[in-house]
Amino acid sequence: MPTGVALREVREQLFNAAERVLLRDGPSALTSRAVTTEAGCAKGVLHRHFADFDGFLAELVLDRIDRLDGQAAALHESAGTGTVTGNLTGTLVRLFESVAIAIVALVTSRDDLRARLRQARPDDGVPLLTEATAMIARYLTAERELGRIAARAEVDTLAPTVVGAVHLPFADRTGTPPTTEAVHKVVRTVLAGALPGQD
Repeated sequence: MPTGVALREVREQLFNAAERVLLRDGPSALTSRAVTTEAGCAKGVLHRHFADFDGFLAELVLDRIDRLDGQAAALHESAGTGTVTGNLTGTLVRLFESVAIAIVALVTSRDDLRARLRQARPDDGVPLLTEATAMIARYLTAERELGRIAARAEVDTLAPTVVGAVHLPFADRTGTPPTTEAVHKVVRTVLAGALPGQD
């Protein structure tokens, strides 16, 4: 048991270090040396726990995807409360202000990492964006069942559209991230036909 605890602690220390490098310096700066330097440990520590660096990155991405479960549950539980656009805006801002936007950039910049992730999740599209889209679709379905969006609303079209539309302004790491109000406007515009009388 102590060994398992120690392994989890080392993995989390390395994952957190990688996340800091990724957020601060971007995907191109993410190397095994940068991660171990940021974590304050010897380079060999990473290679003792992971077969290679792409294996480490794949585990990092999968770990961060698993963390979406809490957000997905909270969003689903919010169905029937507040406004649909307000609930979605808050969720999407939290998602894209986190490391998620940097993870998407990392995945799209590394062919070997994408190949590893396809092996781990063969039916997945772009990691994190796929899970975010499923989370939004599930929420919209719940709101449709409650009658808060139109019965004819195409949830499977609306979910990826709103995720993509909100993702784009966050994707430019060199610019200023969009405000909550700007995100709200995008969400409201995308869902306008499905949300009669709501902001």
